[in-house]
Amino acid sequence: MKIDSINLYNFKRFTELHLEEIPSDSRLVLIIGSNGSGKSSVFDSFDFLQKGNNKGIPYSNREESLSYYRKEKNTNTIVEINLHEQEPILKEDWQIKSGSDLYKKFIGRSSNRIVSRITNSANPNVLATDADSPITFIENDLRFTNDVFLYIQSINKALREPVFSGKQADTLKIFQDFIEPFNSSLKNIFGNNSNTTIKIAEFEDASPQSPAKLIFQKGDSKINYDFLSHGEKQVVILLLNFIVRQEYYQDSIIFIDEMDLHLNTKLQYNTIKEITENWIPENSQLWTASHALGFIDYANDYEKGVILDFDDLDFDKKQFIKPSQKNKLQIFELAVSKDFLDRVFQGREIFFSEQTDAPIYNDLNLDNILFFDGKDKLGAFYKAKELNMKAILDRDYLTDEEITVLKKSYPFLYFTPYYNIESVYYHPDNLEVYYSVINKPFNKADYLNAILEEKKEQLAYISAGVAKARDGYPFYRENTKDTYLKNFKNNTTAIIDMLSSNDFETFYKVFNAKEYGKNIKSRQNLNPNELVKTTWFKSQIQKAIS
Repeated sequence: MKIDSINLYNFKRFTELHLEEIPSDSRLVLIIGSNGSGKSSVFDSFDFLQKGNNKGIPYSNREESLSYYRKEKNTNTIVEINLHEQEPILKEDWQIKSGSDLYKKFIGRSSNRIVSRITNSANPNVLATDADSPITFIENDLRFTNDVFLYIQSINKALREPVFSGKQADTLKIFQDFIEPFNSSLKNIFGNNSNTTIKIAEFEDASPQSPAKLIFQKGDSKINYDFLSHGEKQVVILLLNFIVRQEYYQDSIIFIDEMDLHLNTKLQYNTIKEITENWIPENSQLWTASHALGFIDYANDYEKGVILDFDDLDFDKKQFIKPSQKNKLQIFELAVSKDFLDRVFQGREIFFSEQTDAPIYNDLNLDNILFFDGKDKLGAFYKAKELNMKAILDRDYLTDEEITVLKKSYPFLYFTPYYNIESVYYHPDNLEVYYSVINKPFNKADYLNAILEEKKEQLAYISAGVAKARDGYPFYRENTKDTYLKNFKNNTTAIIDMLSSNDFETFYKVFNAKEYGKNIKSRQNLNPNELVKTTWFKSQIQKAIS
């Protein structure tokens, strides 16, 4: 069971939220963002869906209970989940409209899971019905407490049952089923050093006088579960959850909020890796939320990992979120503070860029320069401005004179030499170098003429959109720059004059080669990843940021 998209209407923080294009092969979906960015609202929607038509209503009546989920009081709450190769699930207020019994395959765990000590309170019969689940996600999730006790009960049951049938207990099988997988996972997470890794050494069943005990070995010491560190307990209860309830996790959406509690960066990475790769069934999907460096780093590394960025959302407006472009360097921006960035990257320049340009720039390996994904022009501009760093933006529709003035007003700004990064790597000079490297012919004159002819054909259409595009630029929005903004808006004709020119270097500076020129034969079937590796392309970017 894999999610394709999610649509939330009037739910928790969001007026309308759309999560789209989740790949069908993804096993891990990581929601990232700062505190209060709305990450947990997605898990509340899963929990709301899983309750079905009437389960777990926390208030005196059905209508009143919706107040926990509704953003606006008199508007219906809707949760819609579209699945890959299965019918969609739709719930409006308390009614499941479609999805038959699929909503029952959402299995969640809250971030409120403090299990300080083992108690004798669990009932094995609660597993199949999930009867020990909390009413809402803001309450302590007692299922983790039950898992520890039920694990010991499962071992005892396997030891005791053969006695009543006159057979000898298969201790090897018990070890292989219960002990070995658990200790193997603990070793993968904590490492090979016996002095720092914990493993199950003994257990004691509950008695009327004392609770059950799970004893771990660490170095030469034996440690009762109750006396493990908070981080060690977090790892233990997460693993036990999958061991005790693994049969119910087949073909399911598994969601656990904030799995990284009390874990250092290395344990964060190892824990999410171990659970995702060894405990999530191939036909299931794990959703979790975090702003922890280790989790984000692993999601970047993992081929079947997806990252959804919830940072800087306006809850009152319609929001569309798609999987983020993976970028090893952007993880620091979400996971650590600005002060930490300054210390780590001391002596290096930090640039924010637009869309998916950051990985391309970083692959150039420019000396002492790192690039971060600023999302769009607006995001890159304001992040560089507020963090006292730099930004390289697409030139788009800007004249040379405007760029000069802009750099005086905003010294942290730099621009691509042509309309966008595509216009740089599809420049005839770059193609000439590229074709020379691969020892294939390239008719530069024909390519120039083809671009010129397409520009002439599309001139009226392109010109019609210039003013609207420039109106969305973030420049001169401060109260003290009203005059600059007015002059900037009145300068649209200068761009149209550039586009109207037949001089290549004049019009090509504001010509969008990403959208136009696709049908030119010498440009077809070219791999952009190879075009950005030329010495010419690198020299253009170096010049742009110097």
